[in-house]
Formats: sequence, structure tokens, C-alpha cells
Amino acid sequence: MQEKMQQIHDYLFEIPRTGKMRVPARIYASAGMLKDILNDNAAEQAAHVAWLPGITGYSYAMPDIHWGYGFPIGGVAAFDMEEGIVSPGGVGYDINCGVRLLRTDLDYDTVKPRLPLLVEALFRAVPSGVGSTGAIKLSLNEEKRVLQQGATWAIENGFGRGEDLDKIEENGVMSSADPEMVSQHALERGRAQLGTLGSGNHFVEVGVVREVFDAGAAAVLGLRKNQVTVTIHTGSRGLGHQVCDDAIKVMLRASQKYGIELPDRQLCCAPIQSPEGRQYLAAMASAVNFAFANRQMITHWVHEAILRTLGISARDLNMQVVYEVAHNIAKIETHTFAGIKRQLCVHRKGATRAFGPHHPEIPAAYREIGQPVLIPGDMGRYSYVLTGTERAMQETFGSTCHGAGRLMSRTQAIKKGRGRSLTQELAARGIIVRASSRATLAEEAPEAYKDVSQVVDAVVGAGLAKKIVKLHPIGVVKG
Repeated sequence: MQEKMQQIHDYLFEIPRTGKMRVPARIYASAGMLKDILNDNAAEQAAHVAWLPGITGYSYAMPDIHWGYGFPIGGVAAFDMEEGIVSPGGVGYDINCGVRLLRTDLDYDTVKPRLPLLVEALFRAVPSGVGSTGAIKLSLNEEKRVLQQGATWAIENGFGRGEDLDKIEENGVMSSADPEMVSQHALERGRAQLGTLGSGNHFVEVGVVREVFDAGAAAVLGLRKNQVTVTIHTGSRGLGHQVCDDAIKVMLRASQKYGIELPDRQLCCAPIQSPEGRQYLAAMASAVNFAFANRQMITHWVHEAILRTLGISARDLNMQVVYEVAHNIAKIETHTFAGIKRQLCVHRKGATRAFGPHHPEIPAAYREIGQPVLIPGDMGRYSYVLTGTERAMQETFGSTCHGAGRLMSRTQAIKKGRGRSLTQELAARGIIVRASSRATLAEEAPEAYKDVSQVVDAVVGAGLAKKIVKLHPIGVVKG
């Protein structure tokens, strides 16, 4: 694959259109990152996405790209509404896996003496691990209301404030959701999981603002040096996984029905306007709303745990949502391409929306600086807050990276972690970690991931985002 690539500039490489590719594939990365990117089949997956009907512009991959189901993780592709397709592999199994950043009025020195107690309190407040269940037991009808209303349901039931919605992508609800398109099996899997973290790379992380790159933009976001933050990373749990699984079975048949030639069965899809395409989008939106509600519920439990542990008032804490972004989603958006404004179905899988300044879908308070973009790293290093740019709007349909991206498989990470105590290693660096299992910690070891600074430098160098602040972890609850 490397021999086919052409370098466009320092942070952009192109796989030219060959064979049955309808468009070229583009990978945003530095030259130094290419070796790791080419270690698996992710670049080939990006080229395969370019086969799909109705793809517009390019098949894109961000610098955190790694192998995934169908689309690479870190993949972005936009499809024409009339000729294009929708693919579950372009969204992924964890539908609306995403990140919410919370700011507080607390300083690091205030929290440090009680940090171990705080991490333990968060671990107990937010159920985590495989198959974890929450404190909320939903009836079938109530669960369908969650799927219809998203974060609004949580707020109307006393979990948060109405102003939170303004700082969530899609204002916390996709109106295209139809719970009747979600299978009974998916509903059953999700019914007891609202307000839970899950497993794998999901986390609740207490952090501290260590560096400020743009003081003006940071002030707009309510962020300052030495300030304590909380990041929540989770998604739609078993419900979203089942929605994807159900859709793949339908789409395998649909690809044949509509005569869509696939280089890989995992790219199974259906025309956007087909019954199968519309059904998937409605079910996917329902899972998206479940994830929005899930993060809203977790925010409530986090807020309560901090107040109890530190013995302070809600006014002293002053915890507010900075922003929340989705990582795995397909959305109908309006973009200007080749000088023409048009609607497209934009798939972002392990990628983040990064709309530039003045876009009407950005909260009014942030419109001058661009949409906040939250880029978590690993539990031992750092994370970033960026903002989207006009160049991202012009080049990638307003998209950028979503995190560090894995270097090792989970199996490799566990093997390398044998005989180590990651809890003690991280504690020696001032990071208190609590996890549901040792295996989870080993899977999520810092060296299992790329250095997120390299990923961020690549998208900033390419002009897709701007650096605002750098966060360092001090307390982590892992799924």
C-alpha cells in the first residue's frame, strides 16, 4: 500500500483511485506515523470504502486510524442522498460512543488530598465492566421514550439541567429516531444499562488543565490552568451493539438485493433511500439517543459523588458541561462541495465532528471560536481540547480525529502487561486508577495507544483543528 501513496503535504497522503475505487482515499498523518498506520489493514480498508456508491470527495482517514469492522476506525465518508448508501460498518458497533467534558471551579490542590477517596466514590457511583447494570430499571415503554428523547428524557426526570442540552451535539437528541425499528433483543440488552460505563476503553477521568494554548478560546469554554475537569467516555452499551448486529444481517442481504459490489462483506450497506437504509438510520438514531441519555445520567452520578466526597456545595463545585461529541455516527448534514450546497450522509467512525466558526449548529456561546473537539489520549499521559476550523469544513466535511488510536491489539497489550502492576506504576506518576478487572487495565495500558500529541499535531498541522488546552489525568475509572 505504501508504494501507491502520494504525499500531498506534510500531513496528508493520498491513495490514488485505482480499479473499482470511485474516489481516491486520503490519510491525514505525519510521515513518521505512516509505519504504524500501515502495520495493519486500515489503509486498505480506507481504499475499500472508496468503492461504495455515491461516495463524495474522498474516503478519509484520520491520524488515529486503525483496523476496524468494515470502515477503519478513524474513517470518514460522505454519501450523496440520492445515489449513496448507508453502512453499519461506517458507524460501528458502539453507536454514539462519545465524550463529554465537564468543567468545575475546583483547583488541583483542593482535590489532591482526597483524590483516592474521590476515585473510589466515582467507581462505586458509576457501574462499570462487561454487562454492568445501573440503578434505573426501565419498563419497555419508558425505554422507548429514552430512545425517542435522548438526553432530554434524563433532564425531564431530574438528571441534570436544561442548559446542558445546548452543549451537546444535536442538543442531545436525534429527531429521526424510531424505537419501533429497534429489535426486542436490543431493547432487552439495553433496558438495565442506562447510566453505566461499560467495558473496554470507556472511562470517567478526573483531569487537570496543564497547558493553555489559546487563552481567549479557553476562557470562552470556561477553562483555565490548574482547573479540575471530568471527562466521560462511553456509548450506547449493549443496545447499540445489538442494533449494529441486527443491521449487518439485513445489510448483507440488501447489498445483494441492490446489486452493490463489495470488496469486503463487512462493508455491507443499502441505498440511503431504501427501506433497509431508512430502517437502519432510524434504529441507529435511537441508539444515539440512548447514548446521549446514558452520558447525561452518568454526569448526575459524578456530580453527586464529588459533592459527597469533598463535602462541598453544588455552588462551590459549579460543574458545567463544556461540550459533548459523538465518535460513531452517520448524520444527514448540509455541506458545500464543488461549490454546490447539498445534503450528504456523513459517516464518522472513530472520528469527530469539527465544524468551523460561525456554523449555526454550534452553540451560540462558541460560535466565534468553532465547535469544541474533545480528543482523549490514554490514562497515563494527556488529552486535548481543540476547536474545528473552516478548513475542516472545506476538506473533510467538518471532521477530525477522535483520540489516540490503538497501537496494540487488546491481546498484545494483555500479554505485554503480565507481571506488571499498572495501578502502582500510574500511582507513582500521581494518577489514581480504579478498574473492574486487571485485564481491563492491561488492555488499556498507555503504550497500547499512539501518543495522542502526535495525532493532534497532525490534524492541527493539516489545519483541521486548533489546540486550545491540554489536560492531564489524575484519577481514572475504567470500564
